[in-house]
Amino acid sequence: MKWLDYAEGELGQHELRGAEHNPRILAYHSTTTLGDWGRSRDETPWCSSFINWCFVRAGVQGTDNALARSWIRWGCPVALRDWQLGDVMVVRHRRGKARSVGSRGGYHVIYPYRVGKRWIVGLGGNQSDQVSFKRFSRRRWDVIAVRRYVALTPE
Repeated sequence: MKWLDYAEGELGQHELRGAEHNPRILAYHSTTTLGDWGRSRDETPWCSSFINWCFVRAGVQGTDNALARSWIRWGCPVALRDWQLGDVMVVRHRRGKARSVGSRGGYHVIYPYRVGKRWIVGLGGNQSDQVSFKRFSRRRWDVIAVRRYVALTPE
């Protein structure tokens, strides 16, 4: 899946400290309808912008939305036990706030790479201010949705 190739190619992209902003993160934001003020800052939560950017680069329509929870209804629903590499997963911190992913509402969107009984490992943006793999404890994070892109072909 090309979107995962693009995502993996972005590993290590990170926010810049101070008044400067990483142009690559601003490019992620440009694939959403985020307003000009938020789009011009790399501190604006960007996990959804990153996922959108990967899909757009691969020629797939994303949500065009900078909110992680916008992915809850994207694509086709998948049962957690049936997840596959290339799916999108929306998770939510049980306390409703998660600083490590820059989320005030606790929602975060990732590409899952491993789903176990105790941990989920996902590739995403804005994970400790960078594109990285991160482990999510299933005691602290709830899986809200697993969604899959299905190409529609004319009959």
